[in-house]
Amino acid sequence: MSLPHPPHPLGEDSHSAVSRAQETHWISKPTSPTRISNSDAAEIATLLHLSFNQDSSCFAAGTNYGFRVFSCDPFREIVRQDFGSAGGIGLVAMLFGSNIIAFVGGGADPAYAVNKVMIWDNDHSRLIVELSFSSEVKGVRLRRDKVVVVLLHKILVYNFDNFEACHQIETIANPKGLCEISCASGPMVLVCPGLQKGQVRVELYASRRTKFIMAHNSRIACFALTRDGRLLATASSKGTLVRIFNTMDGSLLQEVRRGADRAEIHSLAFSATAPLLAVSSDKGTVHVFSLKVDSGLLGHCVSQSSSESNPTSPSSVSSLSFIKGILPKYFNSEWSVAQFRLNEGLQYNVSFGHQKNTIVILGMDGSFYRCQFDPMTGGEMTQLECSNFLKPEETF
Repeated sequence: MSLPHPPHPLGEDSHSAVSRAQETHWISKPTSPTRISNSDAAEIATLLHLSFNQDSSCFAAGTNYGFRVFSCDPFREIVRQDFGSAGGIGLVAMLFGSNIIAFVGGGADPAYAVNKVMIWDNDHSRLIVELSFSSEVKGVRLRRDKVVVVLLHKILVYNFDNFEACHQIETIANPKGLCEISCASGPMVLVCPGLQKGQVRVELYASRRTKFIMAHNSRIACFALTRDGRLLATASSKGTLVRIFNTMDGSLLQEVRRGADRAEIHSLAFSATAPLLAVSSDKGTVHVFSLKVDSGLLGHCVSQSSSESNPTSPSSVSSLSFIKGILPKYFNSEWSVAQFRLNEGLQYNVSFGHQKNTIVILGMDGSFYRCQFDPMTGGEMTQLECSNFLKPEETF
């Protein structure tokens, strides 16, 4: 694992580089924790956080002992850092498949204070730098040129080459650390909660513009960006509808229906190779929707094969759409093309796999699923693989 342009470690006098930011925080060169070799950790580790990397080729898991990194295809563990019994990692973020990983302490016995972001060089098993704040860190996002730190009421953006703070954004209370950034090369697009309930703020760094979108009447529960940042999917705390917006002008492009009952949306993900959207919720069902968007909005994400999407598939639209306008909106909403059933009440993260028409699902119970769907016929997905990544000898 290597980073094309690794960030430069900073000395202890480097805090002056970021003193212009309003948020009280400090930068220092940290002391690395002692790495332990603890075979028992594999048996008793509990999950605290899960996240895919930017291209969904890998995922990272924060545990009460440290963190682990897994390859999605083929599925296998590739990195493990155990910090001991007081080694909880509550947030972890990867930088593609590089040696750079950011994490925050968490759990009952955190490895580091919850108000610090640690930037880790996995090639040398050492910490490069730490960013310290006056309040708890709620989220971290990485791209090759930026580090984004999410606090309860604000977001700070840092340059990766010198860790200088270059932007600060005020938000409504954001306990879930909601924030997404584009990962493709070029100027960044950043999406975060606005200052009102149901509002989303879009930062377009290429044009130095800010757009506010009133996406929902209820509070924002989850959102996702395409890799180039052109499309945004949002879900509210009600969890019945998902809306697709054009980030360039804030226009609503499409609305799809997860279901009729209230649900907590845990994860949204766009496909990189077709206009598809995956949704997971506490109802225990993963849905895949076909998106009817202008291919020009997908940029490099346009489908390489028209067979990967079927916007006119009968299963994607209610069969009662011929009486649209007569029945309530529920009956003419657009429905998912494919579904996969899981245990209700658990939290699952979802992303599209690198194999054609596949979904990868990660559960906070340690489950890893790979499923395949047929975008033409729709219906129930086929399970291709299922493992317990905390205890590989066990299956679900």
